[in-house]
Amino acid sequence: MNYQKELDKLLDTLTKEGRVPRLLLHSCCAPCSSYVLEYLSNYFEITVFYYNPNIYPETEYTKRILEQQKLIDDMNFKYPVSFVAGEYEKEKFYEMARGLEEVKEGGSRCMKCYELRLRETAEIAKAGEYDYFTTTLSISPLKNAAKLNEIGQRLAKEYGVEYLISDLRRKMVTSVPQNCQKFMVCTDRITVVVNFPRDNESKTLLTLDKNMVHFYTVQY
Repeated sequence: MNYQKELDKLLDTLTKEGRVPRLLLHSCCAPCSSYVLEYLSNYFEITVFYYNPNIYPETEYTKRILEQQKLIDDMNFKYPVSFVAGEYEKEKFYEMARGLEEVKEGGSRCMKCYELRLRETAEIAKAGEYDYFTTTLSISPLKNAAKLNEIGQRLAKEYGVEYLISDLRRKMVTSVPQNCQKFMVCTDRITVVVNFPRDNESKTLLTLDKNMVHFYTVQY
């Protein structure tokens, strides 16, 4: 299934019908949420939910909450965007990961971590009577969008709240010229798209280091 095409169809329907549903958006971090918020806030009234018990230590968790709040405050939106911070529950993550410590990135431990965060999001969405819930995670090339949608749809049936299927990485990439896509840089926190002319001798690449975006010039 092309999840992004399905999302595009839904957004077209919402626009034609003049509906603005309420969306609970799980955010993995402020940088990854920036594009998602810019995109989806044109169609939904959004509450950003920061809940990531895999983050360590608690001071880093708090720092990321503050970054998320600042991002929302600094952005302009068509429809209202609010923020809710989840509890720091590292013991839940440790319990989930027990016995899976040696599993490689992208394996069963990651799938369980997806579900841990999405389940909490679904519970909050049900309690708050939201129309949809979803996550920013599918924007990362390191995350499995198909599995995220599979887990989200299963939880939607369990909790009675629609999961907003998507492949946000696909949406973002299709907005970048083909000749520039190979210069997309991914870290564990953010995907940065670098757009520049093909004939430049010098190319500027972006990377993320300790929550700051730095520019590096390299020669090809």
